[in-house]
Amino acid sequence: MSLATAPASAAPTPAPAVPAAPAGTIPAAAVVIVATYVAAQMIADIASLKIGVVAGLAVDLGTFIYPITFTLRDLVHTWLGKRNAQVLVVTAGVINLAMAGYLMGSAAVPGDPSWGLDREFAAILAPVWRIVVASIVAEVASELLDTEVYHAFVTRVGARHAWARVLVSNSVSVPVDNLIFAVGAFAWALPWGVVWQIFMVNLAVKYGMTLLSLPLIYLPGPRTR
Repeated sequence: MSLATAPASAAPTPAPAVPAAPAGTIPAAAVVIVATYVAAQMIADIASLKIGVVAGLAVDLGTFIYPITFTLRDLVHTWLGKRNAQVLVVTAGVINLAMAGYLMGSAAVPGDPSWGLDREFAAILAPVWRIVVASIVAEVASELLDTEVYHAFVTRVGARHAWARVLVSNSVSVPVDNLIFAVGAFAWALPWGVVWQIFMVNLAVKYGMTLLSLPLIYLPGPRTR
């Protein structure tokens, strides 16, 4: 009687390897632009607490840095797409709201007597919520509007004329931002003539800063559009 050799059991088929996510999916330059956008938003909100006099006119000092965020948003839109630009705008608004809340809480904590600046800290950094809410609503609403106008321009015209899409989107969103902020922050505290002056001065400054920041759109980087 012959002995038959038992067939060797088939080796299990290895599961297909899951490819690792490619390194450097988001370029370092895009990370820098996103961080700069959030930082500029925060600096502008804090600097706005000081009303300065420039060329004989009253202006909040956040006005000189805040318009840069519109061009930075356009750059994020170009590099990372519309959806990521929208997420950035809303996230920055939440961060600014959290910052205001933290500063308010910090101002409420009794200061050490040896420090001696408790009242000064509270007077400057404890937020006036009317101004805080108006500022954040203006930022989020206007920059989401900027996103839609910018996207519509690119969809209809294409990727040409980067300078034109920045100017067109900012020309719509900047006045909306200015109107929401000026009316929301000051309409119930100041005469309408003063509110109108704040609106016009801020509008002129923001358009000037928009023109100065316009070359940022030509920074080298990834292009989704």
